[in-house]
Amino acid sequence: MDFVQSADRPAATRAPVPVKIIVAGGFGVGKTTTVGAISEIAPLTTEAEMTSASFGIDEPGEASTKTTTTVAMDFGCVTIDHSLKLYLFGTPGQDRFGFMWDDLVRGALGALVVVDSSRLDDCYPAVDYFERAGLPFVVAVNTFDGRMAHSLEEVRWALAVADQVPVVSFDARVRTSVRDAMLIVLEGALQRALVTGAQ
Repeated sequence: MDFVQSADRPAATRAPVPVKIIVAGGFGVGKTTTVGAISEIAPLTTEAEMTSASFGIDEPGEASTKTTTTVAMDFGCVTIDHSLKLYLFGTPGQDRFGFMWDDLVRGALGALVVVDSSRLDDCYPAVDYFERAGLPFVVAVNTFDGRMAHSLEEVRWALAVADQVPVVSFDARVRTSVRDAMLIVLEGALQRALVTGAQ
């Protein structure tokens, strides 16, 4: 009975529809920063201090001052409007934590693959994963102080992603920039859902 009553309520008073989005990519590309920049709650992070055991294994890039790493996931959420709320799950970037991805990705509508254009090799596993899984994704090149080592066209060519996969630039530290990238993920995911539902 309660369910019927809630379905009859005006749209403005209904709880927003939850949508799960994955934020993935290589080590040190800005996934945790991306989630933190847009989350309307204090993001849940599972950061741990990097130790000497990770030297030569976890390489965040020459200019990085990174001293911690995600060992499980990041979590945040943001309300798009009264009808839609995004729940963001950031994956760990190291290959040795790849076994967690299947659980994190289950139920997701789309993904944002964060890329450092100076270390394109690091994002191949994420791109390959979502292509195999058939999950809509967007390649988002983190501009790192407004600079990119390669143009978006060069990134697309290097990653060999399909034409329908958006390749965009964004700044992981800027809320509005992250929001715009997330909206592109959401648009692609909704288009895929409409096509699938029509078949």
